[in-house]
Amino acid sequence: MKRFKLTIEYEGTPFKGWQRQPDFMSVQQVIEDAAFGVEGEPVTVFGAGRTDAGVHALGQVAHIDMRKDISAIKLRDALNYHIRPHPVAVLLAEEASPEFHARFSATQRHYIYRLVDRRAGLTFDRQKAWRVIQPIDETAMHEGAQHLLGTHDFSTFRDARCEADSPIKSINYIRVDRDGQEVRVQVGARSFLHRQVRSIVGSLFEVGRGRKTPDWIREILTAADRKACGQVAPPDGLYLARVDYDEDLSNAPADQIALGSIQLK
Repeated sequence: MKRFKLTIEYEGTPFKGWQRQPDFMSVQQVIEDAAFGVEGEPVTVFGAGRTDAGVHALGQVAHIDMRKDISAIKLRDALNYHIRPHPVAVLLAEEASPEFHARFSATQRHYIYRLVDRRAGLTFDRQKAWRVIQPIDETAMHEGAQHLLGTHDFSTFRDARCEADSPIKSINYIRVDRDGQEVRVQVGARSFLHRQVRSIVGSLFEVGRGRKTPDWIREILTAADRKACGQVAPPDGLYLARVDYDEDLSNAPADQIALGSIQLK
């Protein structure tokens, strides 16, 4: 039996999230059904991140164990054949160590959130970014975001249904920048709480539109109280961009993943 690491891209709009659910279509189900078509028996797919309904991925990582004698390239192509016409693509399949685990071996996860501040509705980016009609001050958002760096109790940004044992998390970097009408929030950490990134973005938006100061982010973080959080940003603009691993368990990931105007360096 061989273990394979899969790098996966998907548009999350038609799915009820990553995780298989009995009454709704999920990304995990699509890939498991495709793997069944290749293997001829049920295959469990383990993902690095359990993205919510409507959340997209540029570089989700998963692993599967296959009994069939198949090369990584042929597995990638066979999975993509069975996945069609769903908006999911296996970008890369690689043989991995038996000890490799897509979720538990991850050393860092990178997310991008896209906001577009314009009066006109979105066309090509509909359901792929959060359109806001107010002008956004991305510099103020970036200043506020720096209060979140390091290890903290992130209870303020933790969804009530979060199953994590502790609200303590460590954010390794977070930055906010602009490209034309698009404002991007990029954040990296070993792991995140349920809806943590969307809660952070929704709170930073209050700073960006001038209702709160950058120091307000520090105040609500210190409060460690969910009721202090701003709104939760919609799922449309969130992308799981990349997942990092130690090289001894998996080949090093690409140092840059891009989709249109989205770029993680």
